[in-house]
Amino acid sequence: MKKILAFTLLILSVTLHAQDLGKDIVAVESKVVEWRRDIHQHPELSNREFKTAEKIANHLKSLGIEVQTGVAHTGVVGLLKGDKPGKVVGLRADIDALPVTERNDLPFKSNVTSEFLGKEVGVMHACGHDTHTAILMGVAEVLSKHKDKIKGTVKFIFQPAEEGPPPGEEGGAKLMVKEGVLTNPDVDAIFGLHINSQTPINTIKYKPGGALASAQRFVINVKGKQTHGSQPWAGVDPILISSKIIDGLQTIISRETELTNEAAVISVGKITSGVRFNIIPESAELIGTIRTLDYDMQKKLNNRMLEMVPAIAKAYGGDADIEITTSTAITFNDLDLTAKMVPSLEKAAGKENVSIHKAVTGAEDFSYFQEKVPGLFFILGGMTPGTTESFPHHTPDFKIDDSGLLLGVKAMTQLTLDYLNM
Repeated sequence: MKKILAFTLLILSVTLHAQDLGKDIVAVESKVVEWRRDIHQHPELSNREFKTAEKIANHLKSLGIEVQTGVAHTGVVGLLKGDKPGKVVGLRADIDALPVTERNDLPFKSNVTSEFLGKEVGVMHACGHDTHTAILMGVAEVLSKHKDKIKGTVKFIFQPAEEGPPPGEEGGAKLMVKEGVLTNPDVDAIFGLHINSQTPINTIKYKPGGALASAQRFVINVKGKQTHGSQPWAGVDPILISSKIIDGLQTIISRETELTNEAAVISVGKITSGVRFNIIPESAELIGTIRTLDYDMQKKLNNRMLEMVPAIAKAYGGDADIEITTSTAITFNDLDLTAKMVPSLEKAAGKENVSIHKAVTGAEDFSYFQEKVPGLFFILGGMTPGTTESFPHHTPDFKIDDSGLLLGVKAMTQLTLDYLNM
């Protein structure tokens, strides 16, 4: 009888604790929406997120959370220690905006302008980082009220410059890792999310393994021989060679890459050559991107490009060299961690609202955290149900439905508590 009574009291205690947690999550929703709208209306570019960082730091301090500022220039890190010892879990949100002029009818739209690459530009949260920031601020508030449920430590990582630091500067996740954000105390696992304007609210998507692509940048310099446009036989045309190189690069994807395994992309985004209509110039420059979700595939593509580019140029009487640099690693969801945490996502959203998404050839520098510790990065729905036209990220008309933010708070909170109690 005593055992039955003790078990009943335990179940009752767990139920009451869960109810209290649920109430606090629901109660923070209005604040999360308010924070999101304020951050959206006052966006800041990469490595310049001064006011955003100040807002985050002040909020964390008000919750009694230990705060470190100035991490990777403008990043903020908060440390919340539970009542019981245990593992350390990292939760990450990116905080920077984009050089995009907002074009919609939102009452909290951005009218901010700034300088980017020497030009005056509009500034907009056109990728949803305002929602990520507000969600993690909400998670911090909820968890700070339930330290008794935390077996271990939660490290809140508010990361600047996910979109990439300005030329000549370091920044983003890579710099945070370099500065030791995953140490002191050492992080055992890390979770992150990205809202999506084309995924319905109250749904979550994830993918085990390679979820988002590595992003590489390549620069090709083609050397020809200048001549009059009326006498092409007297020179070597670098523009013609460039066109043949572009065509050749696409055959690497269409004829040499096993796309049934993973997606891969080679795109030339910029060509610079010539000054006048009747002069065949001496040189040309091609700049583009490579996206891969598998490191063996990436190595193969890189090697073929290094072989093909100079060979094509030589075949047409010119010379060419190519330089490839990696700007973002593959966002790789640890297989074991993902399998363990999917039930937490299903608990937060409902099993019917959680599904696996196809590979995404966009890139995320959350990958640099995942290179050091196991991580799970998932997609959160931000599209209003029944929407006939949803605008892509990085566009002036981009919109997110605020009512999708609550699930982000639920999911990140659930992941945190379940992981620390495993």
